[in-house]
Amino acid sequence: MKTGLALTQALLRLGPAILPFADAATKELPLGRLMRLSLFQVTVGMAAVLLIGTLNRVMIVELAVPAWIVAVMLSLPLLFAPLRALVGFRSDTHRSVLGWRRVPYIWFGTLLQFGGLAIMPFALLILSGDTTGPAWVGHVAAALAFLLVGAGLHTTQTVGLALATDLAPAHARPKVVALLCAMLLVGMMGSALLFGLALANFSAIRLIQVIQGAALVTIVLNGIALWKQEPRNAARTARDAPRPTFSESWHGYAGEPTARRRLVAIGLGTAGFSMQDILLEPYGGQILNLSVGQTTALTTMLAAGGGLGLVAAARWLARGGDPYRVAAVGSVIGILAFSAVIFAAPLASARLFAAGVTLIGIGGGLFAHGTLTASMAKAGPDDTGLALGAWGAVQATAAGLAIAASGILRDVGAAVAQSGVLGEGMNEPAIGYLIVYHVEIALLFATLVAIGPLVRIDSARPDKGRARTFDPLVNRPT
Repeated sequence: MKTGLALTQALLRLGPAILPFADAATKELPLGRLMRLSLFQVTVGMAAVLLIGTLNRVMIVELAVPAWIVAVMLSLPLLFAPLRALVGFRSDTHRSVLGWRRVPYIWFGTLLQFGGLAIMPFALLILSGDTTGPAWVGHVAAALAFLLVGAGLHTTQTVGLALATDLAPAHARPKVVALLCAMLLVGMMGSALLFGLALANFSAIRLIQVIQGAALVTIVLNGIALWKQEPRNAARTARDAPRPTFSESWHGYAGEPTARRRLVAIGLGTAGFSMQDILLEPYGGQILNLSVGQTTALTTMLAAGGGLGLVAAARWLARGGDPYRVAAVGSVIGILAFSAVIFAAPLASARLFAAGVTLIGIGGGLFAHGTLTASMAKAGPDDTGLALGAWGAVQATAAGLAIAASGILRDVGAAVAQSGVLGEGMNEPAIGYLIVYHVEIALLFATLVAIGPLVRIDSARPDKGRARTFDPLVNRPT
């Protein structure tokens, strides 16, 4: 009996050591409750993969939709990204008769995702020309579906991160951030695998089943994630209490000495890590002659590197590390990673390319974790949603613009090189890709320039490292 008890206690002590995110749990936010809350990230990852990956291919190949229409449709969710700061602010100041401020917005975002996914397959079938009605109906319906999904996932993620910040004690937030980012990767990788298997034998009926199945999974998982998470607060039902306007809150947030520089660094670094998103697999296939299976494995390497970066960042920050230093190290690793990818072409080295892809994931994980943790740390109890919405707006907008610019740069660079303007030595198929990778390195150097003063300012703070307690019922440091 005593031996069994001792073994059980030993296993309980061993759990946090062998499970990367088991130590993210606290008395205020137990592991079971935290894992339930993180399910909203799974649905966000699933929606992102469905829009950018699965439907991108299905619309162009199986449904024969013109590529320019596909590009326009996939860019529509980006239109809502700049509004994340406003959504976060509204969740900070929302007054509900039930005493909630985050739950209504997360649920509304979930319904937007559900509605967009519910009508999307039928809109796509009409868009493909499989109809006797006017073509404009398909265009309008598809645009509405993509806008609804984009608005829903941006709303859900922004307010979900704010709720996690409300519930987690300050000392546990770096580990909570790592867990939430890891669950986003889990949602992306798992849904990519399931969508690929389900649509292996494509048919219109199967497409309807897959997309509407995703809609059902979204509303079920987000409902489970929200169950008994945000405590009710009767003080939030007061209608006569003064509330700041968005302009006043934004000026107050942007007036913080490091806010603007932090947002600039986030935008530059995100763009630097995002331009390669649509180019790595074509680069591996066209320049290094990798097979389809080998280039597909790049996604796994990138995700595995991202997971390693998140774990490393969580451990570093848990020991009192500076989040800006974490982000800076991620940028340096990114510079080394893109250098490896560049040299893989003249050396014809698939191994060097694979190492570079993995390092891109590690650097991106460190950078994302560091900047998100810094944004959380600078958020006050009354502007958490605004701060995280600003982070999300800059990050999503920068990523979308960077991905669009990368395709243009690659095509223009390749055309200029093949025209002979740059000389015979530069008339190579890889030149268009290499131009993009050099631009990414330049952006990451610019990121280091922007982050440098933030590291010095944060290190000079007299209260750096001061412990704080946290009351999740009132969401105020004490």
